[in-house]
Amino acid sequence: MTVANQKGGVGKTTTAVNLAAALSMHGQQVLVVDLDPQGNASTALATEHRSGMPSVYQVLVDDLPLSSIIKAVPEMPNLFCAPATLDLAGAEIELVPMVGRETRLKRALAAFDAMRFDYILIDCPPSLGLLTVNAMAAAQEVLIPIQCEYYALEGLTQLLQNVELVRAHLNQSLAVSTILLTMYDGRTRLASQVAEEVRSHFGDTVLDAVIPRSVRVSEAPSYGQSVMTYDPGSSGAMAYMQAAREIAYRAASLAEA
Repeated sequence: MTVANQKGGVGKTTTAVNLAAALSMHGQQVLVVDLDPQGNASTALATEHRSGMPSVYQVLVDDLPLSSIIKAVPEMPNLFCAPATLDLAGAEIELVPMVGRETRLKRALAAFDAMRFDYILIDCPPSLGLLTVNAMAAAQEVLIPIQCEYYALEGLTQLLQNVELVRAHLNQSLAVSTILLTMYDGRTRLASQVAEEVRSHFGDTVLDAVIPRSVRVSEAPSYGQSVMTYDPGSSGAMAYMQAAREIAYRAASLAEA
């Protein structure tokens, strides 16, 4: 599942990390592939990602096996991370002349024993460049976090068009399966209006769970943790736990169908 939205600050990394942690706490084997040069998901999962060390960059550019960079997340027995380093910032340019540049990640995952994982979540950078295209070409599903703010739906059309292009040319099985409302402030009418608008547009694709604005969610990465372990009783942790449960139920009902 690719977590994507070209808008910055909508909670992509926070969503990828906390959903991964919540799913792993329910006994699922989960891998987070950090595809953002900022490496924020790696930081939140306490995974070392100094520039120059083996990371997703070497997997994409040098064909390093994915299995050689995956690290277990401390104190989270079912959670693993493929870290990103700042070197990845140059990958957008370095990939341009390469053969099959849009499907480098897809090939790396195909060569890797992905069957040991129940979920693989790919955290994208805030752009629609080659890294995000690689993520979409490699995934079956796209999860879009949407911030409950005035500009929420701006740029979404472009993201959905890109998903369609990737589906048409690179990955026929790709689908926008999940939309998650984030940074919800129940005190404002605007937040509920945005939530209503998103639900009327996208129907059942939108999860019932809504992620509230939460100081705890923001604090957790500075301690190298997800909010699930940092403060499990907080409103943010409980909302992500509900979202993870919904995603797991949907996957189970699809499998049965």
